[in-house]
Amino acid sequence: MLNKLMGIVPNASEHGRAVEHMLEICHWFMLVLFVGWGTFFLVALYKFNQSKHPKADYHGVRSHASTHAEFAVIMIEASLLLGFAVPLWGKRVLDVPDQSEAMRVRAIGEQYAWNFHYAGPDGVFGKQGARFVSSSNPLGLDPEDEAGKDDIVSKNELHVINQQPVVLEVSSKDVIHAVSVPHMRIAQDAIPGSKVPLWFRPVKLGKYEIVCAQLCGAGHYAMRSHIIVEKQDEFDAFLKELNQMQHPAGAVAK
Repeated sequence: MLNKLMGIVPNASEHGRAVEHMLEICHWFMLVLFVGWGTFFLVALYKFNQSKHPKADYHGVRSHASTHAEFAVIMIEASLLLGFAVPLWGKRVLDVPDQSEAMRVRAIGEQYAWNFHYAGPDGVFGKQGARFVSSSNPLGLDPEDEAGKDDIVSKNELHVINQQPVVLEVSSKDVIHAVSVPHMRIAQDAIPGSKVPLWFRPVKLGKYEIVCAQLCGAGHYAMRSHIIVEKQDEFDAFLKELNQMQHPAGAVAK
């Protein structure tokens, strides 16, 4: 309930329910703190105003109630961190789906767009090199590598299959970016020279926004893409169309 009131977008991923549960607890905790400390502040203004106490009391507070309250807050925060946040983070990092069951896509940021690199019908990504980067070869695929001759690149549109795990290998061509999909409850910095895996399982068909969550230059505001969760036949048609456009000589449907 509080998540909805806070304006958090609807969840569309399998693991998102656990994230929402943790956020809900955090929001209720913060609401209790806001009401509690706000009430204490108003009571203190009324109880200790100058008209009631014209002479200052230099002994200060003699009760240990505030100490106990602060200790309770620390314990609750530690419970949220150790009981919810750390285990959830650990599961996301360690339980990456096996390559045989997950779709693997390379998400490569640049000023100011996202490139989504799919392995071709052979299922093997081609080799890449900075010296091969050009206007017609934005990802620097090695033209001599047979594995890369059927690879497919989608600009600003990530198509995935509903209910199938997706592993994104996040990297960058220039500066630090960050791929963020609020509906999927995922975010990851895109760092030049690194490939960081980020995975999720979509559970709801639809079109969702992808934004860059790291200030990356003057055009940062316009660096937005979309993830399209679709059925298997729709995804196959998408790959077939791109394959025919990018490899007209020997297009093969995946």
